[in-house]
Amino acid sequence: MEREQFKSRLGFILISAGCAVGLGNVWRFPYIVGQYGGAAFIVLYLIFLIILGVPIMVMEFAVGRASRKGIARAFNVLEPAGTKWHRFKWIGLCGLYLLMMFYTTVAGWMLAYIPEMAVTPFGQGEDVSAIFDAMLANPVEQVGWMIVACLISLLVCSLGLQKGVERITKVMMVALLALIGILAVRACTLPGAGEGIAFYLLPDFGKLFGSWDIFGDAVFAALGQAFFTLSIGLGSMEIFGSYINKKYSLAGEAVRIASLDTFVALATGLIIFPACFAFGVSPDSGPGLVFITLPTVFEQMWMGNLWATLFFVFMGFAAVSTVIAVFEGILSFWMDEWGMSRKRAVAINCVLIPLLSLPCALGFNVWAGVELPGIGNIQAIEDFLVSNNLLVIGSFIFVLFCVTKRGWGWDNFLAEANAGQGMRFPKWLRGWMRFGVPALIIVIFVMGWIPIIQAWIP
Repeated sequence: MEREQFKSRLGFILISAGCAVGLGNVWRFPYIVGQYGGAAFIVLYLIFLIILGVPIMVMEFAVGRASRKGIARAFNVLEPAGTKWHRFKWIGLCGLYLLMMFYTTVAGWMLAYIPEMAVTPFGQGEDVSAIFDAMLANPVEQVGWMIVACLISLLVCSLGLQKGVERITKVMMVALLALIGILAVRACTLPGAGEGIAFYLLPDFGKLFGSWDIFGDAVFAALGQAFFTLSIGLGSMEIFGSYINKKYSLAGEAVRIASLDTFVALATGLIIFPACFAFGVSPDSGPGLVFITLPTVFEQMWMGNLWATLFFVFMGFAAVSTVIAVFEGILSFWMDEWGMSRKRAVAINCVLIPLLSLPCALGFNVWAGVELPGIGNIQAIEDFLVSNNLLVIGSFIFVLFCVTKRGWGWDNFLAEANAGQGMRFPKWLRGWMRFGVPALIIVIFVMGWIPIIQAWIP
């Protein structure tokens, strides 16, 4: 079967960015920036993005493009005879399914909030909080919107790479960028928004160096955000690498995608922080910033329902674009590993993914008592398994595969990464990629487990 390819370079960049642009950008990033002092934290984040996130993304792209396969068969094609790198594909597949087991539910929240914000008269903050709590407590609503998110995404994937995934994701990403622009202009022109803009864009390093504990927490948060924001480690980027030609070098493409991903994250802050400061709302409200705090802010704005609805359309696009991208990785696994047609793979996963997503959707109501100490409910458990374990392990394996002689090897990786026009991946980075990046990945893994171990030890 001939390998599908993207119709355009723009399609590849927007779809890869669409996979990376998700709740990590538009939900987690703003509240972490708020917690760690604004612009100074952003500087830390950008440093780690350049030295950690982008190089690993280049490696995923290179493995995909060189093999012309997704994670199911890529290591089989490239690994030296007698080695067992291909066994990682099962970890990768488990990670993709685990990610969808909770991400489809969260994408459903975004979709549910669009009509909610459009038709519900705003009350006080307690009423906004009650809207979110009522949605979580309703199993029918939770499962219903989760299924809607699944069906939309699988329908797009069923149309094929060019006619479905590429064409529709391009439209969604362009619409997302337009909505960001409209909302950011509106927020930045609010009376009193200047203080929020200054908090967000003018670094105050004194906030980071107030104590070693604060600085250490901020460094780890920036390191983790730079690592997780690009959706690296499970083959999500590898599959898109397998669909592109060798006209352009991979370092340049990775920088463009990371830049677009970062632009969305930063622009989201230009919506949130000016609005929060304009209406006297704390910018460090934590995870409730999007679903509780921001609707309260929109409530106080002229035409608040319109701005709230547009914001959650934007959030919905961001969430669904990621679901579509990960679904494509899952479907490609079934097609590559078992020679299955796209339609048959979609039909099987149309049943399988919603069923696997049920525990998370029901974990806020019917199964609300299911928790692990130090981690939390079903969604938190699934998120922990993916974010703190499988993504980290997967990235570690990709790096080792590309730098060691028992793997694909540095020379092969470099030749593939630098094939085509554009930015070259520096040859002199070999030492950093062989020792520095694996060391940072190990730090992320260990630091992610420390709070859990502390909670489990009396």
